[in-house]
Amino acid sequence: MGMRQILFSGAIGLFLTLIGTPLLIKLLARKGYGQYIRDDGPRTHGSKKGTPTMGGISFILATLIAYALTKVITGSQPTFSGVLVLFLFAGMGLVGFLDDYIKIVKQRSLGLRAKAKMAGQLIVGIAFAILALNFADARQQTPASDRLSFVQDFGWSFGPVIFAIWALFMILAMSNGVNLTDGLDGLATGASVMVFGAYTFIGVWQYQESCANAQTLTNPASCFEVRDPLDLAVVASALMGACFGFLWWNTSPAKIFMGDTGSLALGGALAGLAICSRTELLLALLGGLFVLITMSVVIQVGSFRTTGRRVFRMAPLQHHFELKGWSEVLVVVRFWIIQGMCVIVGLGLFYAGWRAS
Repeated sequence: MGMRQILFSGAIGLFLTLIGTPLLIKLLARKGYGQYIRDDGPRTHGSKKGTPTMGGISFILATLIAYALTKVITGSQPTFSGVLVLFLFAGMGLVGFLDDYIKIVKQRSLGLRAKAKMAGQLIVGIAFAILALNFADARQQTPASDRLSFVQDFGWSFGPVIFAIWALFMILAMSNGVNLTDGLDGLATGASVMVFGAYTFIGVWQYQESCANAQTLTNPASCFEVRDPLDLAVVASALMGACFGFLWWNTSPAKIFMGDTGSLALGGALAGLAICSRTELLLALLGGLFVLITMSVVIQVGSFRTTGRRVFRMAPLQHHFELKGWSEVLVVVRFWIIQGMCVIVGLGLFYAGWRAS
């Protein structure tokens, strides 16, 4: 039953974005909801002006429908952990949608005012953090833990307030990381597919080695204390399939962009999966490309403010290589290779950590 759910959710998500995205492209083009290109970006991006944006609507709806249909088809019940991650995913997507809508209607490239955008992210993030530490199951397991985690929880409990701050940091960091990565056709989408694939594997492994099945495990001491690992795998599979289908239309030359609608949603989903699967610090490696690109912006800004000099020709990092003469497709493929290596190393450490325990 478990593998059927994972296969159904991934296949349905893939199918819905493959057939639904071109319909969304036509709708957005008819309304004139095209991408507004900033003047300070690479000159080669001028040709992208007017390409339909807010494409994140496609894979947000596809993921939600895929999860719901999977539950109906298989006759299984939704879990609080799975629904909670989807709440964070959709909630962050709504904030991004408002940002995109203002960019398009007012033709203002910065979209929502910084305070309004931050307020929206904080509301969704705090709601997630509060709910994640409540609604314990029969084994008294809540969707999240107030301890740090790498492969499993470790260290001392630091209480709900510090947990909420930590969860908000993760949500904002990953959302903005995906947002910064979404500067070239297909780059953020393809990278996200790999990370969601990794979380599908992690969820399956945690389900097979769950402490709920301790009596049947050969080594109960190494079991995972995760509330709903199988359903987290179902959510990750739906996200992977939906992003894969969207990539068909988002790859170079892109017929549609995900916009902040998609990038904020994907970042929220990544943070939610990491928190609920107890792999918070591991996410920094699994999503290594997002971290690398975010750090390039931090380094660029920090260097310019302190020394007046720029480390890169342009930040985020992908634009630096464009200005060095690399074609857009070359940058994307090579960055996908980097992201693939991050996922392989991350999964290797996940397995090694389980073996060591």
